[in-house]
Amino acid sequence: MALTPYRYTSPYDPDREDDGLFGSGSVTWRIMSSRIMWVAVLRALYLQALHPRVIRGTLQNAATITEPVDAWARLRRTRTFIETRTFGTTAEAERAGRRVRKIHDPLTGTDPDGTRYRVDAPELLLWVHCGEVASCADIARRGRLPFSAADLDAFVAEQRTSAELIGVDPAMAPASMAELGAYYERMKPALYACDEAKQALRLTFRPPVPDGNRALKLGLPPVSALAFSTLPGWARRMYGAPAGPLSDLAATAGLRATRIAFNQQRLFRGVMRAIDRAETAGS
Repeated sequence: MALTPYRYTSPYDPDREDDGLFGSGSVTWRIMSSRIMWVAVLRALYLQALHPRVIRGTLQNAATITEPVDAWARLRRTRTFIETRTFGTTAEAERAGRRVRKIHDPLTGTDPDGTRYRVDAPELLLWVHCGEVASCADIARRGRLPFSAADLDAFVAEQRTSAELIGVDPAMAPASMAELGAYYERMKPALYACDEAKQALRLTFRPPVPDGNRALKLGLPPVSALAFSTLPGWARRMYGAPAGPLSDLAATAGLRATRIAFNQQRLFRGVMRAIDRAETAGS
């Protein structure tokens, strides 16, 4: 499989067919353009991994995910899909969605008792969707980005389009922050940090990095720690980590400091060059 199976036309191209699923005036474009959303990507992974079927299905179908080249190639595919879905034209986003659905269609996971299940079961896809939406909204809120409560509600509502793209009935997806919170309250009894979730957590704190990327290997663990610290208290407790008001305050302060650091053009460009080298190491 090619490293970058998704292609999208730059939003700055005057000859684009259209502005895609959301458009330049959307809250989605504004939130997803923020550099601090890199922290949200990791936070979403930690949150999504608390559903045992989601993380088991992921790892059981990614046997080489601990290998540096494959791990970063997967990140590149995921990142390009998100960018295409968000900023691509309508046709480009829909083509990317069809490809994702096709990839997921034959995949299954197996519970410890031998029960098999489809990884694209609607309830699992919804959980993945909500993990991404909740993480982006929370990072935008706590990172002191210029978004009001109404903006965050609009973002959640807009993301029902993203849910449909991966195969979720948009009517199932939350349409506001309140509905998103209610969804998590309903889901909590089914969640816990299984062995596979803890394995995924350890993997991000000791990331497999291709040779020649020592700076990335040293720089990723602090970002992973920050992302983990921004999880809601109940999620951190499931992983066995402390969760209290002081932890929340420290996480928010760290997030705001990281946002300021990422706004330094030279630093951010250096980070992106390192990530690009890792993502294309096997090409």
